[in-house]
Amino acid sequence: MRATLRWAHSDLRTHRGEALFLVLATAGIVASLLLATALFGYATNPWQRVFTQSHGAHVWLHTDTAADTGKLAGLDGVESVVGPYPSAATTVAARGSRAAVELRGMPEGSSDGRPPLVSGHWLDPSRPNGVVLESRLARALLAGPGDTLDVPGTARELTVVGLADSAEPRYRPGEQPGLVWALPSAVPDPGGQVIGLRLTDPGDTSYIVQRAVTMLGSGAIGEVSTWQQARAEAQGDNRLLGQVLGLFGLGALVAAGLAVHGAIGTRIRGHLRDLSVLKAIGFTPGQVVRIFLLQHLAYALLGALAAAALAEALGSRIPGRLGDAVGVWQGLPGHTAALLVVPVGAVLFIGATTGLAAWRAGRVPPVPVPRSAATPGGRLSGVARRALGVRVPPALVLGWHRAFTRRPRSLATVARLTLPLLLIVVAVSAWTTLDRFHSEPERIGLPTTLSVRADAGMGEQQARSLLESDPEVTAAYPGVETTALGPSQTATIALRGLGTRQDPYPYTLAEGRPARGTDEAVAGQGLLDLLDVRVGAWVRMTVGDQPQILHIVGRSIEPENAGRVISTSLDTLRENNPGLRPTLYELRLDPGADPREVADRLAAAGRGHLDVHRVANPADGLSPLRAVVAWLIAVLALIGLIELLTAIGGTVRESERDLLALKAIGLSPRQITAITVTATGLTALAAVLAAIALGLPLARWLIDAQGRSSGIGSGIAQGPSAILMVLLGAAAVLCAAALAALPAARAARRRLADTLSAVA
Repeated sequence: MRATLRWAHSDLRTHRGEALFLVLATAGIVASLLLATALFGYATNPWQRVFTQSHGAHVWLHTDTAADTGKLAGLDGVESVVGPYPSAATTVAARGSRAAVELRGMPEGSSDGRPPLVSGHWLDPSRPNGVVLESRLARALLAGPGDTLDVPGTARELTVVGLADSAEPRYRPGEQPGLVWALPSAVPDPGGQVIGLRLTDPGDTSYIVQRAVTMLGSGAIGEVSTWQQARAEAQGDNRLLGQVLGLFGLGALVAAGLAVHGAIGTRIRGHLRDLSVLKAIGFTPGQVVRIFLLQHLAYALLGALAAAALAEALGSRIPGRLGDAVGVWQGLPGHTAALLVVPVGAVLFIGATTGLAAWRAGRVPPVPVPRSAATPGGRLSGVARRALGVRVPPALVLGWHRAFTRRPRSLATVARLTLPLLLIVVAVSAWTTLDRFHSEPERIGLPTTLSVRADAGMGEQQARSLLESDPEVTAAYPGVETTALGPSQTATIALRGLGTRQDPYPYTLAEGRPARGTDEAVAGQGLLDLLDVRVGAWVRMTVGDQPQILHIVGRSIEPENAGRVISTSLDTLRENNPGLRPTLYELRLDPGADPREVADRLAAAGRGHLDVHRVANPADGLSPLRAVVAWLIAVLALIGLIELLTAIGGTVRESERDLLALKAIGLSPRQITAITVTATGLTALAAVLAAIALGLPLARWLIDAQGRSSGIGSGIAQGPSAILMVLLGAAAVLCAAALAALPAARAARRRLADTLSAVA
C-alpha cells in the first residue's frame, strides 16, 4: 500500500494540470445533472401540489346556462362533479392595465375546486364585491389584497381580498383569460357556467370528454380544458431547460469518460518500462490496475462531492429561475436521494471507463518487450516522399505523417476530441436559434408586435382607422379568435380568422402554401398532432352549434396555444357567419419602433375602448437558457482541453525514436518542434471538421424535435453562421497548436544521450 501511494503521489506531481482539469470537469458535469434534476422536479411538483390542494377537477367544461350538467355525475368513469359555478367573461383594469378575465362565482363555504391561497383571505359574504385573483393575473395587473379593480364600461368596482394559485390554464395576455373568483352574487348576469369532472382514471380523459359532449350536445359546450393541458403549460420552459441540461450533462459525462480512458491508455503506453519495473519488484496485475483506478476515482469523487456541496449550499442563491428551481427541489421528498444517486452514478461511470483502460496496465509483462525497429508511423508514403521532393516544408509533411499514419490510434484520438466539440456546436446552434427568436420573431410565427382588442363600443371602421393612423403602425390585420371543438369533440382548439383576402395575414409557413381560397386554412403542429392529420386534410370543427369545415393547405409556425391553432382569413369565417365583426387587430410596426410607446399612444387614443398589449415571445421565458448554454460550453471546453493534453503527451512521448532520425538528417530543433505542433493542429482540425459535419445536422434535428414536441413545429432551428464556425474551428486549432508548442520544444532540445536512454 505504501508503494502504491508513493506511485500515485509521484504521478499526481507529474500530471497536476490533468488532475485539476479532471476534477473541474467532473464537478461541472455533476452540477449540470443536479440542476437538470432540480428543474424537472420544479417543473412538475408545484402544479401537482396546487392540483392536490385545490381538490381540482381533471376536466373543466364551459357550457351555456341552459345545459343540464346534473347528468354528468352519472357518467361511467366520473368519480365526482365540482360545481356548476356561474361564470361571465369581462374585463378588469387596475393602474392603467387591462385584462380579459373569467369571473367565476363560488359559494363562500365550498371547498370543491377552491384554489390554495398565496396571500390574503378567501371570499367573505360581508364583502360582496370582494374577489380572489389568480396569481399570474395579479402580477400582470400589479394588484394585491386591498387594491380595487375597475370594470370598464360600468360603474362596478371589485376589491381584491386574496391571491391564489390555480391548477387550470393560467392567464396569458391575448390568449387565455385570467381567473377571478367571486361570490355568486357578484356575477349578476352569467353568460355561462363551469363544471369540473373528477375522474376515477385520469388516463380516460379523452373518452370521458367525448361522452360528456355527446350527452350535453356540442352546441352547449364552449370550451374544454383538461389536466394534461394545464400541467404541460405549467411545466413549460422549466422542463425544456431541464432537458437541455440533462442532455448535455449526459453527453459531457460520456465525453469525460472517454477522455479519462484515452488519458490512461496514453499514459500506459508512455510508462511501459515503469510498469514492467513495478511488476518485476513484486506488484501484482491487480495492484497495478488499482493504482490507476483508485487514483482517477479519487479525482472523480472529489469533483462530484464539490459539485453536490455547492449545489446544496449555493444552488438556491443562483439568480433567476435556476435558483428558484433549486430552492423548491430542496424541499421535495426525492431531493436527498437525487443528491446521492446523481454524483454516485457519475463516479461509477467514470470508474467503469477507467477500469477498462487500467486493465491494460495490468497486462503489461514484467520484462519489457523490445520495441520494433520500424518507426511507429510506418514508412513514408509515395505522396509524402514526392511532397518532400518538391520542397514542401518537412514540418507539414512529417506532421501529417505522424498525425494520421497510426490509423486505429489516430482515429480514436480524433473521435474522443470530436465528441465535446460536437456538443459545443449543438450548444452554439441552440444559442443562435434563441437569438433568432429575439431578432427575427417574424420567422418563428410572430410577424406582428402588438395585439389590440376592441370592445363593442367601437365600430370596425373606426377601430381600424384609428390604428392605421398611427405613424409607426405599418399594417393592422382585423380578426377574431374563438374556441372550437375538434372533430372528436374531446378537446378545444383555437380557431382564428386574421386578415382578408385583399390584405392577407403574413403567416410563417414551414410546409405547404398560404390559405388563399375559400375554406382554406393553415394549422400549427400541435393541432395536426392532436387531430392526427396532415397538410391536405379537411377538418370539421364545431363553433358553438355551427359546424365549420376547413381545408388545411399549409403548416404554420405557431408559438401560441401549444400549436393547437387553425387559422384562416376573416372573409372565410364571415361566409359562415355574415354578421361576424372583428374583435382583435394584430399590428405590424415600423422597424425600430418602440412597442411600449406605440401601445401607450393607442390606448390613450382609444379612450378606454382598446386593450393593447405586446405579443408574447416564447423566447422571453428562455432567458436562463443563455447562462445554461454558456456553462455547458465551458464544461465541454474543459473536457476537450483534457483530451488535447492527452493527445499532445502521447505525440511527444511516441516521437522519441523519430527524434534521433530527424536530428540525424539535419532538422533543427525548431523544425522538429514544428512537426509535433503541426501533427497536433491537424488532429484538432480533423476533429473540428468532423464535429461541424455531424453537429450541425444533429443540432437541427434536436431543435426541430423539441419544436414538434412543444407544438410549435419543426423549421425553427437556426444554424450558426459560417463565420462563427470558422472562428470556433480556428480557436480550437490554434489552442491545440499553442498547447503543443512548449512540450514539443522541450522534447526537441533534449540531449542525444537522454534520447538514447529513453528508447533503448
